[in-house]
Amino acid sequence: MAEIVVVGQVARDLVLKVEEIPDEGGSTEVLERLELLGGAANQAVGARQLGWSSALVGVVGDDGAGRAVLASAREDGLDVTGVGVRAGGTTALYVDVVESGGVRRLLEHVPEDVLLTPADVRAAEPVLSAARAVLVELRQPGDAVRDAMGAAARGGALVLVDGHPEDSRVRDAVLSSATVVRADDAEAAALAGRELDDVRDAVAAARDLVSRGPAIVALAVGSEGNVVAWDGGHAVLPLLGGAPVDPTGGGDAFVVGLVTALLRGADPETAGWEASAAAALTVGRLGGRPELDADRVAAVAQAGRREAARPS
Repeated sequence: MAEIVVVGQVARDLVLKVEEIPDEGGSTEVLERLELLGGAANQAVGARQLGWSSALVGVVGDDGAGRAVLASAREDGLDVTGVGVRAGGTTALYVDVVESGGVRRLLEHVPEDVLLTPADVRAAEPVLSAARAVLVELRQPGDAVRDAMGAAARGGALVLVDGHPEDSRVRDAVLSSATVVRADDAEAAALAGRELDDVRDAVAAARDLVSRGPAIVALAVGSEGNVVAWDGGHAVLPLLGGAPVDPTGGGDAFVVGLVTALLRGADPETAGWEASAAAALTVGRLGGRPELDADRVAAVAQAGRREAARPS
């Protein structure tokens, strides 16, 4: 069975690079086009690249896109026994339109019939209960999220949740039982229940969330970077690398860098630096698919940490 299991949307990614998004009625040439395995699968791919066996739990349609997605996942060495194929369903699609300079627009088509249900989670329980870490995308329906977290916890897995659930009951369950909580800027504000205007606000929010149950909370703070908090401490981690080519996938790579470091026994701050390095290596490329190497992640993390420690 796989060591790391990712629970979330399994989708196609269509990435289009353009010089500039045209105004209404205009048109533009597509400079580059990529068709990729996407969605939550990017986390599973990243974990595999960093040397961990990984599996997916999600749903695709019984269409040609679904067959292509599963074939791509198998080529990447992912275990897809936990992926359900929905009769009559349409596989989810993300369209990532990226302008020169790294500005992007994301279009999503995620039909309701390819969202996870409790029955899908029950069918995947053998995969979930055998994992060392389970990463749960909180954009899935609440009942399925709770069931996936429960199956992971029964198996003794580290449970990382990514995002912000709309349902307050799911939010309470997440905070009481997740090992690690990760949220981007908008999700962090929703979790905290207030706007987070700066790093100080994010640190306070992360520390408050840790007091409610999770061992580690990691919140994005826009261009300031990320805050990682744990019982008794916190770290503010700047964004690493140069200007992003495409910010898509940075959050997924951060999650992978964080969880794989924690599984190796790294302390939360070290894991945060590795997460930041993995994100930097991913946003430096077009498309959300990571291209990670453990040695490169470690080197970028160490260089960033040394730079941050220099007297200003």
